Amino acid sequence: MKKRRPELPVKSVILLVIIFLAFAFIIGYIWKVLTTADYFSVKNVVVRNSDNQFDYLKGRNILSLNLKYEARKAFLKCPDCRKVRFARVLPDTIVVDYLKRKAVALVKFYRNFAVDEQGVLFYPGETEEAAELPVVYGLETKIFAPRAGFSYKRSELGLALSILNEFKLNKSFSGLTIKRIDVGSPGSAGFFLGLPRQAVNYTLAAPQGEWQGFEVRIGASNIRQKMLILGGLVLQERREWNNLNYIDLRFKEPLIKLNNAK
Repeated sequence: MKKRRPELPVKSVILLVIIFLAFAFIIGYIWKVLTTADYFSVKNVVVRNSDNQFDYLKGRNILSLNLKYEARKAFLKCPDCRKVRFARVLPDTIVVDYLKRKAVALVKFYRNFAVDEQGVLFYPGETEEAAELPVVYGLETKIFAPRAGFSYKRSELGLALSILNEFKLNKSFSGLTIKRIDVGSPGSAGFFLGLPRQAVNYTLAAPQGEWQGFEVRIGASNIRQKMLILGGLVLQERREWNNLNYIDLRFKEPLIKLNNAK
């Protein structure tokens, strides 16, 4: 005896298809109405943290705009931005936020570039120039023709950023500031620590140049451990800050050199 094949519910399938098509048509029609309605035309573009204008968006339908594309286009024209964000405020306003990079240092090339924690170079503005940021030296022959908005994965730049980050995290350095970092020769890498104003002895000439302070020679390895050791030494030698010439952490035992030492 032959088994009977189950009959397909043709009428039910056809009904479901008709309902789906009708639903899709209604949704499509509503979307077309919304994306062509004058009510949703852009009348205002609010731009924050930038002088850029986006008047070309005015008059266009706010729902039909590809904001991801607009944000990407604006971002590529802003090397000092870590992000550009576009947002709709219905029915007729676009808000544009320029989220700027935060400089942690200046890098010395044919001109100064600012650099953020991710190693992205950008042109410093008045804020960065006035902030007395540390200046990184020694990258002139490591990064050729630097360009704003690009991240450079050079070990020397990474070393400078590592020193800055560990310095920021260590509370033992409270009041001290890094003035310059030299990473031209990583094995002999070092930086200059400036003293807080209240600790400066103005009767003494600054042995290192324009700042009162001392040099630290740290090398290229075990930066976190060495910065912890340096923090302890800085606290231990607080009374001798004005007399410190340099602290060398490149060897097994730290070496401290005083200005009046023979």
